[in-house]
Amino acid sequence: MISSVHDFKTPFFIGIAGVGMSAIAQYLKGTGKSVSGSDRFFVPGEYNEVKEKLLAEGIGCFVQNGEGITADTDLIVVSTAIEDTVMEVQKAKQLNIPIIRRSELLSIIAASKKTIAVGGTSGKSTTSAMLFDILEYAGLQPSIISGAGLISIIKSGKIGNAKVGGGEWLVIEADESDGSIVQYKPEIGLLLNVDKDHQEIEELMSLFGTFRNNSQRFVVNQSHPLSRQLSQDKMHDFSTDAAVEAGYIASGFSQQGLEISFTINGEPFSLQVVGKHNMENALAASAVAAQIGVELSTSAAALKNYEGIYRRHQVLGNKHGVWLIDDYGHNPVKCAAAIAACQPVASKVIAWFQPHGYKPTKFLRDDFVKEIGNVLRPDDEIWMSEIYYAGGTAVKDISAGDLISDLKALGKSAFFVSNRNEFLATARAHLTNDCVILLMAARDPSLEQFAQQVWKEL
Repeated sequence: MISSVHDFKTPFFIGIAGVGMSAIAQYLKGTGKSVSGSDRFFVPGEYNEVKEKLLAEGIGCFVQNGEGITADTDLIVVSTAIEDTVMEVQKAKQLNIPIIRRSELLSIIAASKKTIAVGGTSGKSTTSAMLFDILEYAGLQPSIISGAGLISIIKSGKIGNAKVGGGEWLVIEADESDGSIVQYKPEIGLLLNVDKDHQEIEELMSLFGTFRNNSQRFVVNQSHPLSRQLSQDKMHDFSTDAAVEAGYIASGFSQQGLEISFTINGEPFSLQVVGKHNMENALAASAVAAQIGVELSTSAAALKNYEGIYRRHQVLGNKHGVWLIDDYGHNPVKCAAAIAACQPVASKVIAWFQPHGYKPTKFLRDDFVKEIGNVLRPDDEIWMSEIYYAGGTAVKDISAGDLISDLKALGKSAFFVSNRNEFLATARAHLTNDCVILLMAARDPSLEQFAQQVWKEL
């Protein structure tokens, strides 16, 4: 029975290249564990960036054939995607090695530190990164286990989604999509928002309610009506609506190109990011930091240097008056916010979206059409390529083309190009010398390469 970080020394991760798995693997390596793992993307003779960066950290990497699991292995870690039929799981069972889920291990790690768990259906990775930067700037030497790479850490040659600091605070993302959020018992729980995503609202509210009850202190977004229902103390909470009572209120939002500015309780903030949603993320991070004694002026100074995270409105550059921005947007609210954030940058936004998963796309079809349809300006366009299929037994009973048809019926400029590799060539005639191409998609490991290809051909 594994109940503490002291109960194992040589963990092995099956599926270690996944963003959630690699983050925990790096964190444990940073605490002195002997860490190794395997992944189906580790192919002999083929370069894999994640593998190379893990190896550089001293983490052993193996093909997914069982050879990395030995008699010295004292813990097997699996993600939700790893089934019991996988050969390596079978070998672990034969050797009587304990097997736990990634989320269970993260909860054990969280219990070993003073943990701030960031929850909500949108903005978790960005807010976690901002909070980490604030605490680090404040000299608290925090640790982080994130769902995305921080550019500031990536620049040092690492994957960027984990760092071990010498202080007592740990920042983690609390994921509601697999229900694992109920496992964490943090010092501070943060709830950013509640929107229909992987589950219906009723189920989400139940999960977040348990999250609140498990948190010693709970901070919520008072300007979001559903998260407001779970407030413990308004004076700990935050709001972007001055008419809603909260301890921390942001106002005076302005966006000039790729920079936003606003004030929190009168303290001026300026960040090199886009969108009102990033004001909300910065507000949330600053409100939580204030709970542990960090002044708003310190948060403002820290965020002035915030460099962003991987594939969250990541600006690849400008060619011929066309900005190319790559984003992780994948649910209706996130996609709409991503488009809205690009609108002050140029007079026209050409947004491309690749939905992931047939079941979630069907579940959210009406929401995608509503949110994207509402945010588009008359000159803006939405393009979609076919739904990303990750394998398995999914029923392919919907197409991204169906969503485009729905949007066309609303009078929107909507276009379907099944093969994403034909997107730029097909859309080129629609480009102007004052526009943004916004790429939105998640889960697909080849998205970075796709964005780089679009940039190369632009």
